[in-house]
Amino acid sequence: MIPMTLARIAEVVGGTLHDVDDPAVEVTGTVEFDSRKVTPHGLFLALPGARSDGHDHAAEAIAAGAAAVLAARPVGVPAVVVPPVPPVETNSLAFEHDADGSGAAVLAALGALARAAVDELTAAGLTVVGVTGSAGKTSTKDLLAAVLAPLGPVVAPPGSFNNELGHPWTALRATTDTRFLVLEMSARGPGHIAALATVAPPRIGAVLNVGTAHLGEFGSQEVIAQTKGELVEALPPAAEGGVAILNADDPLVAAMASRTRARVVFVGSDPAAHIRATDIHLDEHARPTFTLVVRDGGTERRAAVTLAVHGEHHIGNALAAAAVALECGATLEQVATALGGAGAVSAHRMDVRTRADGVTVVDDAYNANPDSMRAALKALVTMARAGESPRRTWAVLGEMGELGDESVVEHDAIGRLAVRLDVTRIVAVGATRPVRGLYQGAVMEGSWGDEATHVPDADAAITLLERELQPGDLVLVKASQSVRLWTVAEAILAGSVGTAGTETEAAR
Repeated sequence: MIPMTLARIAEVVGGTLHDVDDPAVEVTGTVEFDSRKVTPHGLFLALPGARSDGHDHAAEAIAAGAAAVLAARPVGVPAVVVPPVPPVETNSLAFEHDADGSGAAVLAALGALARAAVDELTAAGLTVVGVTGSAGKTSTKDLLAAVLAPLGPVVAPPGSFNNELGHPWTALRATTDTRFLVLEMSARGPGHIAALATVAPPRIGAVLNVGTAHLGEFGSQEVIAQTKGELVEALPPAAEGGVAILNADDPLVAAMASRTRARVVFVGSDPAAHIRATDIHLDEHARPTFTLVVRDGGTERRAAVTLAVHGEHHIGNALAAAAVALECGATLEQVATALGGAGAVSAHRMDVRTRADGVTVVDDAYNANPDSMRAALKALVTMARAGESPRRTWAVLGEMGELGDESVVEHDAIGRLAVRLDVTRIVAVGATRPVRGLYQGAVMEGSWGDEATHVPDADAAITLLERELQPGDLVLVKASQSVRLWTVAEAILAGSVGTAGTETEAAR
């Protein structure tokens, strides 16, 4: 973070100093909520958790080099203390472990600290970019970091660190050298994205799509659209540089143009889009090649792009990233080159690897919702059919979480889709009712005998695959993060089939 004295931090967050000998001591290191990751002269966040309370580790953090602790009560070491407040959102981060309001207080203080730092950096030239959508946020965030990197230093969150803790934590990673701050913005209910936007106000915002992820929490797709649109409502007017990047192919996203004061740039396959993709082709690993078309008034500029990531659904993500980069001053050639060199960064997201015996694993197990599940299945069959001869395909699928009353119906639809796409083997993993619905959907669609299998857990899936995988098979592993189904992908890559060895190599 930018250097701040303890006195200044206390002023910003409305706290008081405790056990501090010198209020002029500066915090110049990183802000951390894990005492094991504290850096010299950093700031430690004392947050409550499921297993322990950060307040109990304050002394360890100071011993490791932290300048102070941001806490909700005195901890016997240098600290900025903010008064506890009642948790106001039951679906916010870990408030089930926050009976005394200490977590809410520290998170609110963290947000205030991030806002002060971002305001100072924005005044000095920092551009804040926000991205949201029901699917593809993390992949697009990674592409954004890649296309903006040629223009200057970029800070972006690791993985899907996109909530009320990850958002300000990432923002405080920016320094005076940072030119671009890319922030992935998630929500579990109305008002959440608006709240994140007050922590680090974006100048450019991209909305990718409105799907059915978290439908159980939002209640309807219309409420999801209303919430995702909070990003474009938070953008500054066009006269002040505000730019909204909207997916022209998604009617609910395109309609957000009426909700923003920012200049609107449409991306997609629609011929009327300002930035679009044409001449789309997929290679044997489902990596897209397309022509990037940029419309400037009455003229068009074109560049050939071949993505290093897998799946046709990444084209929309790439168009959004390209639009942001062009708005930030990149040339079309810079964008095309950067997109072509941007491989998978965040773990367990369409990570394609091939064993020495030709078994290919598509690890897309970090998260899942109906839209991303459909995209992954389509990528699987595209890869299987692209070579000289078709390959056997396996779809190892776990539960898609947070779908509410529609969960069984949505899982049933995925099972049926896998059959219609002619996936060779479908393995439904888990003992829950939605997973049983996925299996039943496959059976009812016509997957007989051993084509569709229901197993209780990941270990059973691993046992089945170890017994029946054949050299050259193609395996998709996908589920919501809570299922941790990536353990199946890791086990496959660590094992062997027939006479093949255990070495693996990236299929990139």
